[in-house]
Amino acid sequence: MTQAFKGLEGLCRLLILVAFLLLSASVLLQVFARTFLSTAPVWTEELTRFCLIYIGALGAGLALRSGDMVNVDLLCESLPGRWPWRLRLFSAVLTALFAGGLVAAAWQYTRVGLRQTAPSLGWRMDFLHVTMLILFVTLGLWALMRIFEMLTGRHDGRAIPISEDL
Repeated sequence: MTQAFKGLEGLCRLLILVAFLLLSASVLLQVFARTFLSTAPVWTEELTRFCLIYIGALGAGLALRSGDMVNVDLLCESLPGRWPWRLRLFSAVLTALFAGGLVAAAWQYTRVGLRQTAPSLGWRMDFLHVTMLILFVTLGLWALMRIFEMLTGRHDGRAIPISEDL
């Protein structure tokens, strides 16, 4: 099970890198065209938005995995005994339930995109709408992994230091 999640983590990181490189190239082209050419391609702004959305969708699960999600743990970590662990577990369970509950809606949203196209790129919008499905599936999987690791004693649910994350 851990190998599958390591593979998923590697795939997400690779796709985030590709999206970031595309985003960078698109922005650089836009800046170059606005500075040195008479017109700039309109599709670069749309591609930039698409890349940002993909980075967010793919990165949310990784942020949950590493503990980099927005978290207010000052109160939680000051509680006595096993309460901080219980609250981290409860949070992971709620995240898994929330993500799982929204998968069907995300699938419906993706299907709506089949009938639409992006204005400047002309791409089918299901290519963009699928990011919501990716977001909820990966977020749910990482939450389930966190629950599994916490219940089996492999991890206490706290943030994973950078050295362990690589």
